Amino acid sequence: MVVEQLPQIIPNSSFRKEVEQLGGEKVSACFQCEKCTNGCPVLFAMDITPHKIIHAIQLGMKDEILHSDTIWVCASCETCTTRCPNNIDIAHIMDTLRQMSLREGIKVSQPKIPVFHSAFLSSIKRHGKVSEMEMALSYYLKSEGLTGLLKQAGMGIRMFLKGKMKLLPDQVKDNGKVKDIFKKAGERR
Repeated sequence: MVVEQLPQIIPNSSFRKEVEQLGGEKVSACFQCEKCTNGCPVLFAMDITPHKIIHAIQLGMKDEILHSDTIWVCASCETCTTRCPNNIDIAHIMDTLRQMSLREGIKVSQPKIPVFHSAFLSSIKRHGKVSEMEMALSYYLKSEGLTGLLKQAGMGIRMFLKGKMKLLPDQVKDNGKVKDIFKKAGERR
């Protein structure tokens, strides 16, 4: 009988401390109840479940985490955060991990997701709230090019005709406050 040798993992607290400092969340408070994982609506698309991501942070498995699909496919819906008995904002931790991955220059495993985030935030920055038409145009042009945009054109026209999408975005009354938020967020990076 051949016994398989499991890889040896020596815990390293420096990564956990870095995540806790950057994200402001006490990762070490997690006791692995798995409620975050059991409630996750995009679990099917993850390569590492949410509770295992938290455990891997506790162990210091930086490379595995920052190269995972999970941090990119997380929808930030906050179901995990709501279910956590220790009030750990797991969705915020996932965002922190995405930022760390980008800062380290790690190739994004799901390249369309940062393009979506960029299109979404650019629209909010410009108008104070999301302009679906502008966001969709920006996203499809940057992620799939003109061909991808043309594939979606029919659906966009149908949505416009049904009143589900406006050509021109509504403006927030005081967009200066939104711009100030973006400015402050940029200064913190």
